Amino acid sequence: MAFMGDMMNPAPLWQNGPSPGAFYNFPGNSSTFGPGNRSAQDFKAHSATPITTTTTVIGLKFDKGIVIAADTLGSYGTLARFRDCPRVMKVNDLILLGSGGDYADFQYLKDIIEQKIIDEKCVGDGLLLKPRSLYCWLTRVLYNKRSKMDPLWNNYVVAGIQDGEPFLGAVDKLGTAYEDAAIATGLGAYMATPLLREAVDKGNLDEQSAKAIVRKCMEVLFYRDARAFQRYQLGVVTADGVVIDDVAEIKHDWSLAHMIHMK
Repeated sequence: MAFMGDMMNPAPLWQNGPSPGAFYNFPGNSSTFGPGNRSAQDFKAHSATPITTTTTVIGLKFDKGIVIAADTLGSYGTLARFRDCPRVMKVNDLILLGSGGDYADFQYLKDIIEQKIIDEKCVGDGLLLKPRSLYCWLTRVLYNKRSKMDPLWNNYVVAGIQDGEPFLGAVDKLGTAYEDAAIATGLGAYMATPLLREAVDKGNLDEQSAKAIVRKCMEVLFYRDARAFQRYQLGVVTADGVVIDDVAEIKHDWSLAHMIHMK
């Protein structure tokens, strides 16, 4: 190994050439390859995977408005780490917004939406952002981000009153969007949707009935979804405005757990 010389400061491979393990700038080439010659923007990392995640958002339309609910747990991988992550937000007097997925991405977009509302108030023309407008804007933002291979890892549920009628729509991280009378994201799309659609098919839902069904769905998800939590938020939007209740807690009962046997 004597030919290697000083292992801490190896000699160049040839005269004026690169040393082993070092970058080499070719003569006459305007481009450079060393990290010292690059800006931070050149090494910007894109979203590879969500870190702190949240689960289901439930939305249900009734005769005069919409009910939205979501729990407050932020999971750090498989660890139930953050237990106070509210994700049902009042946008204005016409709109409620719920989010599932990466919590940091939700906070990022939440700040942008809140600034949009502030700018709107500064104009002072008396007009309010409408739910279909926010819904359409979200599809464009999320599609734009995923087209840049840097998606916002979220599912959004937009609820509001549009021209006197309840509006409920969902947008996912790809910008895919749809409207429905009952929406559930995450695992709730499999476990809560049948309960919601059964209620919608029966018709004549009032606010109290809608709230009761949504609370039942949150209870089912707490028992069945490993990423769900017993504390949740519930919000209602009607022509009278937006109301988000204080955080509620599911009264759970595990007395039957001893009867469950895993094979």
